[in-house]
Amino acid sequence: MENTQLLELANKYGSPLYVYDTDKIESQYNRLTSAFSSVKNLKLNYAVKALSNINILKFFKNLGAGLDTVSYQEVQLGLTTGIDPKKIIYTPNGVSLTEIEEVAKLGVQINIDNLSILESFGQKHPEIPVCVRINPHIMAGGNSKISVGHIDSKFGISIHQVPHIKRVVENTKMNINGIHMHTGSDILDIDTFLRATEILFDVAKQFENIDFIDFGSGFKVPYKEGDISTDIEQLGVQLSERFNEFCVEYGKDITLMFEPGKFLVSEAGVFLAKVNVVKQTTSTVFAHVDSGFNHLVRPMMYNSHHHITNISNPAGRDRYYSVVGYICETDTFASNRRISEISEEDVLCFHNAGAYCFSMASNYNSRYLPAEVMIVDGKDYLIRKRQTIKDILHNQEVVEISSKKKKEAVTA
Repeated sequence: MENTQLLELANKYGSPLYVYDTDKIESQYNRLTSAFSSVKNLKLNYAVKALSNINILKFFKNLGAGLDTVSYQEVQLGLTTGIDPKKIIYTPNGVSLTEIEEVAKLGVQINIDNLSILESFGQKHPEIPVCVRINPHIMAGGNSKISVGHIDSKFGISIHQVPHIKRVVENTKMNINGIHMHTGSDILDIDTFLRATEILFDVAKQFENIDFIDFGSGFKVPYKEGDISTDIEQLGVQLSERFNEFCVEYGKDITLMFEPGKFLVSEAGVFLAKVNVVKQTTSTVFAHVDSGFNHLVRPMMYNSHHHITNISNPAGRDRYYSVVGYICETDTFASNRRISEISEEDVLCFHNAGAYCFSMASNYNSRYLPAEVMIVDGKDYLIRKRQTIKDILHNQEVVEISSKKKKEAVTA
């Protein structure tokens, strides 16, 4: 997506605006499948939570991907694409037995992450195959908020509780058909990841009817020039060899699963915002844009870095700016960032905005959610309209309330 095209889209659809390049999505999907091409049975389940627009889900369906979901609603979104329910895996955390039962009725693969629900579900529905999420007690991930496989994490069943899982299976006669883990996002250390996979292999050996092992995802993508990322190709070589060995040891060809989200869509997305005000203070030059953390919360929530370019003046002289939003509290996208000279009305482009950006947006300050555009074979398609005040008011009920004190005052 070139600057001229992005400027045309900002003019056509207004700002702020999310834009997604499907060519990049497809290349990332092909890169991952190629890295594990030596595995007989490979299945990629796109993590819906990263970017849940139904047009994106349809695109992944057409690529041949399954879907990784974490809520009943995400399952419903996936089913609207016409995807086979059997190609959807449902991995919630701390939800009620009722929700899991409702999802099970839809025919998707159930993945359970705690002993209490596992036992309750097994007692009532022993005929439904279930995957179990294991906590390998391994720290991985670039931020404490997205590291989910360590010993103090709320996610998964501890590896030390595998005997309890086996006892539940024995008592309920339920069928465990898959083993799952997710250590965290922004994985860099391949050796740490491979150490966790060995733990899963050891667990899988203890169950007779395993059809797949889901190794999660969390592969790191580069966020700025010179940034490091997960070496997918090297991981593919090492894990594929070990996985194929395990299949021989286990006695059958099971499926290797991943649930990538950020890896597939992060670099494919950009966020466009227009500069309202350039404000000079005694020590800082602020570029105020027509957005805030209501639309892009990651810098404030995770201290994440999003490379920012001025696509209205890409060849301008570099200066230093703090890029901030219009929310009625601190909402800083970047501090003292080197960007080509900014003028009011310029359009700034926030890169790596495809994952966990729109999907985490809100109506804070009663601001509208932005529009979304998808580029397919060079052509732009509006895949979500910008909100209006009608959308803000939708589902709000107006209640007529009379004030007793006011009436008494008027009468007096």
